[in-house]
Amino acid sequence: MSERKPVTLTYAGCIQGARYCIPVLPGTIAFGAVFGTVTAQKGLTLLETLLINSFVFAGASQFVAMEVYSAPMTWGVVLAMTGVVAAVNLRMLLIGASLRPWLGTVSASRTYPALFFLTDINWLIALREYDKGERDWGIYLGSGLFIWCVWSLAVLPGYFFGSLVSDPKIWGLDVVMPAFFIALLVPLWKGRRQTISWTIAGGIAVLTWYEFGGYWGILTGAVSGALAGAFLDD
Repeated sequence: MSERKPVTLTYAGCIQGARYCIPVLPGTIAFGAVFGTVTAQKGLTLLETLLINSFVFAGASQFVAMEVYSAPMTWGVVLAMTGVVAAVNLRMLLIGASLRPWLGTVSASRTYPALFFLTDINWLIALREYDKGERDWGIYLGSGLFIWCVWSLAVLPGYFFGSLVSDPKIWGLDVVMPAFFIALLVPLWKGRRQTISWTIAGGIAVLTWYEFGGYWGILTGAVSGALAGAFLDD
């Protein structure tokens, strides 16, 4: 019967979605602050830092872009930054498509602006709640807005006091996000199909990191896991 429930958007759903993100706040703030530190070291102004953090809103790919960034900017640097950001974020095509059962019935004027707030965190939250029968897509929107607000402001302490959070490992904050993702993934496990596809995704991601380093494992893991899941029977 849950499949027949109408899709809604409520303020209460948005608030609930934001609440689901509270456990990941320490990690989000810490890594946002680290990005603020990186931009300060690269010589970006505070305004430039706030703009790139809020309008790109892409986590790992922002760090990749900063590795490529150099001043003065040239067209070569711009193209390189655009390329690496696009490559790391290609996984968003896959995870965005997985939200179609929920957002497919929502008007395009609402869906496409809302997709700006798509992250790994609120994607997992949305899938988990959808599988439970939830049809208030405020869960997705509220969690995305909340993470965006926190992430946008998290650069401030790092920009001004970067030495205090330059290495999240010292505080053990580097394990907060992985632990949060694992906790969200557990309810989504349904059997053989997930076991094999997740194992393939993790294995390919690790091999990619071992061979090439950087963030390419995010892309290769996502693509290989999605392909494995598509061709496997339940």
